[in-house]
Formats: sequence, C-alpha cells, structure tokens
Amino acid sequence: MAASEGALLERLARLVGPARVLTGAHDTAAYQQDWRGRYQGQALAVVMPGNTDEVAAVVRACAEQGVAIVPQGGNTGLTGGAVAFAGRPAVVVNLSRLNRIREIDARNNSMSVEAGCILAHVREAADARQRQFPLLLGSVGSCQIGGLVSTNAGGTGVLRYGNMRELVLGLEVVLPDGRIWDGLRTLRKDNAGYDLKQLFIGAEGTLGLVTAAALKLFARLAVSATAMVSLAAVQQAVDLLRHLQEQIGQRIEAFEILSRSQIEIVQQHGHGLQSPMALDSPWYVLIEIADSAPQWDAGGELEAALGQALERGLVGDAVVATDVAKARRIWELRHTISESNKRAGFTVSNDTSVPVSRLPQFIAQVTERIGREVEAATVCHAGHIGDGNIHVIAVLSRAVHATPAQCEAAAARVNGIVHEASVALQGSISAEHGIGHMHVERLERFKPAVDLHMMRTVKHAFDPQNLMNPGKVLRD
Repeated sequence: MAASEGALLERLARLVGPARVLTGAHDTAAYQQDWRGRYQGQALAVVMPGNTDEVAAVVRACAEQGVAIVPQGGNTGLTGGAVAFAGRPAVVVNLSRLNRIREIDARNNSMSVEAGCILAHVREAADARQRQFPLLLGSVGSCQIGGLVSTNAGGTGVLRYGNMRELVLGLEVVLPDGRIWDGLRTLRKDNAGYDLKQLFIGAEGTLGLVTAAALKLFARLAVSATAMVSLAAVQQAVDLLRHLQEQIGQRIEAFEILSRSQIEIVQQHGHGLQSPMALDSPWYVLIEIADSAPQWDAGGELEAALGQALERGLVGDAVVATDVAKARRIWELRHTISESNKRAGFTVSNDTSVPVSRLPQFIAQVTERIGREVEAATVCHAGHIGDGNIHVIAVLSRAVHATPAQCEAAAARVNGIVHEASVALQGSISAEHGIGHMHVERLERFKPAVDLHMMRTVKHAFDPQNLMNPGKVLRD
C-alpha cells in the first residue's frame, strides 16, 4: 500500500471512527463480492459512515487523493455494480448505517428515508401509518433504498405503480466533490427548471451518492385476491392481461408469468415449496388484484373474470387462493426464484424488455436459440408480462460448465442471444437490473452513438475525475 493510501485510511478512520473502516480480508469479505459470488472486489477499504455529513467528508477525502468511490447498499444487485474492481485504488462506501426514517407525512402521502433503510422496514413503517409503499421484489428483506433508487428498481408492482423513477419525489445526494445537494422535496408538481433528481435515478452511483429519498405513498390496501392460472402459450398471457384490465381496471396489483421449467427448479431447490396446481402446462401466471376500498369484493371479481377467461379459452385451469396464507405460498414461488436458481447451477439471468405485443415472438426465439447453442442449459422465464420485462434465465449445469472460464463463455453466449433478440424487436438490454459492470461492453454495442455521447457528457459534467463508481455503466 502506498503511503498516500495509508494516510487516506487514517483520515477516514478519524472521520467515521476506526471501527467503521474495514481493511482486513475477513472483515471485508462480505462487501467485496457480489450477491451471486460472480465478481470479487479489491477495494482499499470498506467505509461505513453514519450520516450524510460523514458521507460528504469521506467523498471529499477520497476526491482529494484521486481515490475512486464505490457506493454500496444491500449488495443484492445482479450486474456487479457495487463491487470495486482492480485497476485503480477505490473505497467501498457502504451506507447501511444511514437507516433512519426521517419523516412520514401521511396527509401528503410521502415519507423521507435514508439510503440504508431496508425495503421491508420502509413498507412496514408506511403500513403502520395506514399507507403503503408499493415497491416489492424478492430481496425485500435485504435490499436498501439507495440501491433501489440508483438502479431504478422495478419488481412486481410496476404494472400499477411504475418503477422507482415514478415513486421518488425527491433526493439528497452527495456529489463527487463532496458537496451535498438537497433535493429532498415532497412535491408532486415542481416545474422550476430541470428535474435534477431524475439524473441520479438509475445512474448506478456514477454521478453521485444518494443518501436519502422522499418516496411516494399510497392508500393502504384493504382487500385483495390472488390466483394462479395455467396457459398453453405466452400469447394467452398477453390476451389474459388485456381481458383482466377490461374487467377489473387498474386494480391489478401484479401479473407475473413463470415457465414450468422455472417452477420445477423452485420446487427442487426452494426449501419445500410446492405448486398449488399440477405442472401440466408450459406457462403459468400469478395474479393479484387489490383495492383500498374495504367493501369491494376482490375474490368475487377475480373469480368472475377468470370464469369468463376460461370460457374464452384464455386459460387452461385456475386456482384462487382462499386465504392469506395460501396467497403467500403462491407468491413465494415467484420471490424465491433467485435463491433457487443459485442452488441449481450457474445462473445467467437476463433483464431485457420488449413491447408487450412482441413478447411471444421474443420468448420463442431466445428459448430455441439458447437450447440449441448452449450446452446443458435449462432455459427458464419469469417476469412482469404487463411491462414487457421478462427475465430470460439459463441455469447451467456445473458438471458441464465446471470452470469459471467455461461459465463466463456460456454466459456471454446466452447474453448475446437475448440482447440481440431484444434490440431487434425494439427492446432494451436492461429493464430494471441496470448495466453495472457486466453489460458495459454490450451497452456500447447496442446503444446508439448519440445516446452514449450524451451519457458521457453528463458523466463528465458531474464527475470530471471519474471517481464515482468507475467502470460501471460506462467504460472506465
């Protein structure tokens, strides 16, 4: 370690306390690799500030020494965006200690929380005030608000509420030079110049370090109904969604598609989870409808709409949950996919989106090509059919793809197939997971040159030293 780096670590220890600057391999191991264990980091230290002023002081200290800053929250990302890679000195700034809920304004339907707040705790706090924060995804118990903002997270509620971009009212951000931008407003309408917060949402920590967010709340749901239906084809899922929208309107809380192959993996590796219906169809959809009006008959409405769908041949069979416990077991099939796939083999999970009308064509193309071109790959699908974001997942046998090099070669082939098909159908190579480190080269390949030029211009304007999460989204 260079003398200047040692001096920086001593300065950081004075700023946040020696116990909050981790340098030993044992202490930093959990922060130095991504959730899937695919990427291993090489940061000088993991620094854990306790408030926004400490974050700003840490950023200033690193900027003065030209040391890169890698923001990190719950470290649940899937593209290597929170790992410090070799090539230049870097410090991981973990924000888990910034975990206060600063304010809940129930009358304004807003809450202001710090970046380290875990999503589950935010949802619980809103619920205690008769409100809901609707974002929900499988890592709800460990992902943090700062990371969700920085990746513009989606989840199962996008169909009704939008992704994180639609749920953020304001932000507090530490800029690359250490200044604090206070944009923590809770206004629905503010047309006074550029909407600066939107620059940081989805930027993956490359423009600044989000320390707090003002979030949009909704009336707490009073009634809901959940069902699982079987389908013969993806086109039926598209048609079923349109049918339900015509019958039930905007009360569709979630509409998720799963391939039979994916449910079978969950049953094998999901700690005893079982499907409530026979797996004799290639496709299944999980549906939840809900409303804040307690007098609305959610169960009756869902049963009636599905009865009509059965008569029209849109579904093969249907199971409607009769109580909350059964509904929870249905949704556990969806929310344990990542863990189950990780146990089943080396997982390549794509995060593309295409227009909803083109989903049947997209899924057919990628399934056939991966099965033909990638050895020992189980192709699965899961995702948000209502917004065109289907996760194409290839679970690779570790017996065949035994070395890291073999795994990476197969992953590159899978990703290439999926991204080529999505872009050809006017889609995107990333719908909600972000670019991170994994897809930097593919972004350069598939993004128009003028788009990349504008992105680099914004990056240079905010971060001329390229200190903030270098090598993520844009090439270092």
